[in-house]
Amino acid sequence: MWRGAYRNLYVQVLIAVAIGITLGHYEPQLGAQMKPFADGFINLVKMVIGPVIFVTIVVGMAHMGDLRHSGRIGVKALIYFEVLTTLALVIGLIVANVAQPGAGMTLQPGDLDPKKTADYVAAAKEQTLAAFLLGIIPKSLISAFVDNNLLQVLLVAVLFGIAMTHSGSAGRRVLDLLEELSQVLFKIVAIVMRAAPIGAFGAMAFAIGKFGLGMLVSLGWLLLCVYATCFVFVFGVLNVVAYWSGFSLWQFLVFIRREIVLVAGTSSSESALPRLLVRLEQAGCDRSVVGLVLPTGYSFNLDGTCIYLTMAAIFIAQAVGVSLTLHDELVLLGVLLLTSKGAAGVTGAGLTTLIATLGALSGKVPVEGVALVVGVDRFMSEARAVTNVIGNGVATMVIARWEGLRDDAKMRAAFAAGPGDDLPAAAPAAAGAAST
Repeated sequence: MWRGAYRNLYVQVLIAVAIGITLGHYEPQLGAQMKPFADGFINLVKMVIGPVIFVTIVVGMAHMGDLRHSGRIGVKALIYFEVLTTLALVIGLIVANVAQPGAGMTLQPGDLDPKKTADYVAAAKEQTLAAFLLGIIPKSLISAFVDNNLLQVLLVAVLFGIAMTHSGSAGRRVLDLLEELSQVLFKIVAIVMRAAPIGAFGAMAFAIGKFGLGMLVSLGWLLLCVYATCFVFVFGVLNVVAYWSGFSLWQFLVFIRREIVLVAGTSSSESALPRLLVRLEQAGCDRSVVGLVLPTGYSFNLDGTCIYLTMAAIFIAQAVGVSLTLHDELVLLGVLLLTSKGAAGVTGAGLTTLIATLGALSGKVPVEGVALVVGVDRFMSEARAVTNVIGNGVATMVIARWEGLRDDAKMRAAFAAGPGDDLPAAAPAAAGAAST
């Protein structure tokens, strides 16, 4: 039995994480050099995300047929995302004010090293609403995939899906080709995922080797607050949402536990996206809903990131002795409702968004204060990435039920059977046909 367990990707990732932490702790210099393994795996995943999302959305829209139906799903999803991310921001704000993780540090702006945040400050100056909206439009149909910009891929996929549904027999021939292509793409995903333990090992070894366990102790209260708040959001807010939608959150988490471990090990929610597309179809959600809601949520439903951003902003204000008024905190919430939507798919986007948000507070909180969280940002990324993935999984389940496109009998059978030893090599072929 144990020999078979070692062949399980889930077990391999757990073992790799443990080895990475051990190496980073006892051989920090060597551990810090393991980062290319993590970067290489994440790049492999990103390589297939664009094509997988494109094919999933286009095929889903084509099988749905009614474009008004697709539009209704998109509108409902955006409304749901806005409500949940607002709740996440408010909860993070409340906990930060009650727990006060930065109180007592009594730092002065002159004590902060601006060099640590210089690159993020420069990026934040370019992060405007107009730039964000224009950034959704690719320079060409191909550049969206070349740049691996998820929002641009979404736009191209939606336009392609609309055009294909109006193309008659030509559209049907293209649909047949894309369905066959999807089988090949998911086989590529299955191959890439075998490297997940290597990526998890590299990520953990680098984090512990680079920043050390001492960093966790020095800013441990902030870390604890962020993790605890994410826990409360998942098992409080999302638990209620799941109950309202007719499924058990705990059973759902057990069902996607392999994807959760993969995200925690690599600190990247993108690493689980291709697998989660299949898992949600296995859980009874129609492919058309999965293809539209899940990728969109990766840009617009970042619950964990929202919690982190509010708590980090309040932490920095408390650390430098700045007392924010109710008006200041309401401004902070309003700005984050916009800036948090651009925090996906860009390296260092969390810190960049945090600086852009602090800049909206009329200079009350020095942006150099972000240097306080640069060191532990890597450790907090696990909490926000896992929360983001769970939140988007729940959102897809809810929207599918909302639209009458969730097979609850199939869902209960899938939860009872569990996810199996590994991911299927291809997406379930019957999932798309169910929506015709």
